[in-house]
Amino acid sequence: MTAIEVNGRALKVLEELLKILAEEKVLDQSENNRIVEFVHPEELKKKLSLDLVEDAATPEQLDEMVRQIVRYSVKTSNPHFYNQLYGGVDIYGLVGAWLTEALNTSQYTFEVAPVFTLIECEVLNAALKLVGYPPSPVGDGMLCPGGSIANMYGMVMARYKKLPDVKTKGLSGSPPLACFTSLAAHYSIKKGAHWLGLGTDSVYQVKTDDRDRMIPGDLKRAIAQARSDGRLPFFVNGTAGTTVLGAIDPLSEIAEICKSEGLWFHVDACLGGTLLLSEEYRKLLTGVELSDSVSWNPHKLLGAPLQCSLFLVKEEGSLHRANSAAARYLFQQDKFYDVSWDTGDKSVQCGRKVDALKLWLMWKARGTSGLRRSIDHAMAVSKYFQKQISIREGFRLVIPDSECSNVCFWYIPPSLRGLEETDEWWSKLYKVAPKIKERMVMEGSLMVGYTPLSHKGFGNFFRMVVTCSPEAKESSMHFVIEQIEKFGKDL
Repeated sequence: MTAIEVNGRALKVLEELLKILAEEKVLDQSENNRIVEFVHPEELKKKLSLDLVEDAATPEQLDEMVRQIVRYSVKTSNPHFYNQLYGGVDIYGLVGAWLTEALNTSQYTFEVAPVFTLIECEVLNAALKLVGYPPSPVGDGMLCPGGSIANMYGMVMARYKKLPDVKTKGLSGSPPLACFTSLAAHYSIKKGAHWLGLGTDSVYQVKTDDRDRMIPGDLKRAIAQARSDGRLPFFVNGTAGTTVLGAIDPLSEIAEICKSEGLWFHVDACLGGTLLLSEEYRKLLTGVELSDSVSWNPHKLLGAPLQCSLFLVKEEGSLHRANSAAARYLFQQDKFYDVSWDTGDKSVQCGRKVDALKLWLMWKARGTSGLRRSIDHAMAVSKYFQKQISIREGFRLVIPDSECSNVCFWYIPPSLRGLEETDEWWSKLYKVAPKIKERMVMEGSLMVGYTPLSHKGFGNFFRMVVTCSPEAKESSMHFVIEQIEKFGKDL
């Protein structure tokens, strides 16, 4: 088969894909569609033709395999998908994602990504403005392969700021370092400490209050303890939107401590950063402008296609100074254009996916005002749901008022109501959410996550997240309540 024939076949498969997506209702936001047709792993392997063999598949076989992949995958655009911190996909963002894949280039030089370089710069400048950082060429940033890597960039920047020689000489001659984050923070800080050679023992976990926000007084204690342990403090991670409860740390107070202690202040706003788009809710992140760096994931609450993660830094040129390897064979300095537009040398990656186009097209199509309406609406619907279950028999909120769109709650089935809440009672209650989750997934009607919160002594409870895509409705909130009651009434 010639290359032309192969390309012709592939284009037909691509055309067929659009038809399959429509027939399988992947982007259809009707409320009566199944979210998932769940099949256990071993049984699913038997249903799918996944083996890679010598002979090429026929066009008919390819179409059937594509259809099966779609059929047995989770439809995150279903309005009853509340399982993760993301949900659905913004259609304009999807167009941007398809355009990105079709043009198939890397973000590292203006030479191979002229338009995308300008687009990334525009997206970063808009994000810097949201945070309250100065725009480039003073403020800086890049798009990263996920929030964990964005947080790790913050750790790298902080380490280089504290110990510039570590770039050339390594850690062997340096004192053991210490970084600080709350007990409720994302695990990526611990993973970052491992990957950067600091060791997970370098991470001091700070206590949280009854709403799971970092306690500034305990941060001071932890810093003093680290110094007493012979470690050199260098980095503090504040969280704007914790994974479970959506808590936002007191950023201004943490910033003041970091300034007095000479520490880099990074804010993990992967979830809560989207609130900066809202005139009503951005006040919850007051103090973020005092930080040194920020991570933000528009692929979470905002609905940008996965993955779309930003790392923003206040200090001019710091990314290049910390990360540049001066690889002249790729980043030639005698090119025919202004090479200051080549961004690859400030990244730990060489090939870097074009992720900015998805967010840029969303932002361009909807405007800041449109994005603001989306987040305000999602927050309003989450508050509505929270109010409904606060007065509904059998439901109990974990905290009274979440700062993000996370709503965490227990469902107490009739068999456990009115009884003394002993250790045995709580043990039984903690088994309720997993069982209801199993039933709703097997029926394909609803997906809501559950989780324990060990550092607070809580076992399993539901964590529901209302996102901007698809647009949530108050009627959908009642459906969630009714489904949980339906699947939990006999437990």
